[in-house]
Amino acid sequence: MSQQWNNPSPGGTETVPNYLIPAILSLFCCMPLGVVGVIFAAQVNGKVAAGDIAGAMDSSKKAKMFSFIAIGLGLLLILCYIVFIVLIGGLSAISR
Repeated sequence: MSQQWNNPSPGGTETVPNYLIPAILSLFCCMPLGVVGVIFAAQVNGKVAAGDIAGAMDSSKKAKMFSFIAIGLGLLLILCYIVFIVLIGGLSAISR
């Protein structure tokens, strides 16, 4: 007696964003937080392939958080640098 084998259909394939591009870009803004973001972003696809959707969603959320915090800190640092340069330039112009 033989049984017919049915190919399992991907019933609940969910797409979980991995935020790898923002994580890589955040490396240029704040290196330590960018590295953490890249690590979490790299974990997302592996967890989806293993069927751990909850873990993939958690890693995706953490990758997004660390990446955007790193980008925000980088932009804040650049803004502070510009204000500092303008302030020093203005003070040197006043003192002459």
